[in-house]
Amino acid sequence: MATAVSQVSVQDYLKMTSDPDCEFVEGVVEERTVGEYDHATWQTIIAGFFTFNKPDWGVRARSELRVQVAPNRFRVPDVTILSREAPREQIITHPPLAVFEILSPEDSMTRMLEKLADYESMGIKAIWVIEPKKPSYFQFSQGKLIPAVVFDLPGTPFRVPMGEIEKLID
Repeated sequence: MATAVSQVSVQDYLKMTSDPDCEFVEGVVEERTVGEYDHATWQTIIAGFFTFNKPDWGVRARSELRVQVAPNRFRVPDVTILSREAPREQIITHPPLAVFEILSPEDSMTRMLEKLADYESMGIKAIWVIEPKKPSYFQFSQGKLIPAVVFDLPGTPFRVPMGEIEKLID
């Protein structure tokens, strides 16, 4: 038996409060999987790593910030990296420099790939997925997940081995 899904307007979604924040895809509010220790640890370490280096790198790191990837689609990356030169927006409408998604055991590959494709269609150049259990790292590019060990921002000389970030995990 199919479950009925009620449609919600963008305006109603933007008024909603939930913890964690939900995503919005074509009128449907979608819950996000978060809350486990490994997920929270990676999220804190990545945001902290970029925040600590923000003066040198000219970036802002934000956790769980709404990103409007299309007129009727809002995603909430685990960590969003913004240029300090980008407009300061309450809901991001300009492509961030990078986003990080940290996998939880409940995440489905189909749903994750749809989310990553949304980021890519918005114009985000550095889209990263972290599997905290192994740990292993993937970059999403041209519709594919590619194993990677060096975080870089395309079009810049910025390169950080993911091992440097991993060393901060306690």
